[in-house]
Amino acid sequence: MAADIAGSRDLDIVPRPVDTEIVDYRAPAEQERTYPLGAVRKISGQLRYDNPVTARGPLQAVTYELPAGHSSDAAFTAAREALQARHAELLFWCQARDCGESSLWANQVFGNARLYGADDRQAYLLLRLVEPEQDTLVALYAITRGNRRAYLHVEQLAAQAPLGDLLPSPSTLLRQLKTSGSLELARLKGEPQDNWVTVLARGLNLDSSLRVTVAGSQAQAWRDALIAKGVRAARLEISAAEQPGLLVNVIR
Repeated sequence: MAADIAGSRDLDIVPRPVDTEIVDYRAPAEQERTYPLGAVRKISGQLRYDNPVTARGPLQAVTYELPAGHSSDAAFTAAREALQARHAELLFWCQARDCGESSLWANQVFGNARLYGADDRQAYLLLRLVEPEQDTLVALYAITRGNRRAYLHVEQLAAQAPLGDLLPSPSTLLRQLKTSGSLELARLKGEPQDNWVTVLARGLNLDSSLRVTVAGSQAQAWRDALIAKGVRAARLEISAAEQPGLLVNVIR
């Protein structure tokens, strides 16, 4: 930690990766930020991404350099798991070439050239914190450069205006299910909402071999709604587990 740049500090919401150094730090300052909910690409010289989230408010950012010989994968996973332990909602998660070009993430999205590396050695995750911080976004970006130096970049933005209802991408829901085995959607306490049913059904149908259980006070209604959206009934079972919202678990 003696090598941290002057005036820097960790963000409270993400534990510091072991034996890392802070090589870039941006103290909280009001700023507008646009976070992609899809791969970034350039078309006719213009930066393009799907369904961006734009918010303005105090932004704080820290970039860690990992010890020599360490990849960014483990640091990214540890940060993601720490945020999920706080029940943060995943909005978009991509890895490797599914994210697009690393140069665009580094220079256009985050404005930090240090984050430019190999397209197949990157990962990005955008999350939303839960009440009472439901208008706070957290972005993670991990990269291993061609010289094998690895970095984890973390941003936290507290939006001044309400973020409203943000939906995760179908691919993100499927990635979360396959990685952690469950989806905990605590805010979905009432009758099924059509927009959420649609995105969840699309996520499940990206892998037609996946079978899941559905739990919560409205579990039967959610199952029926998912079937109506095209998910095969044989893939959906009702669980008796008590859950304040909606819980989807993979059947192993």
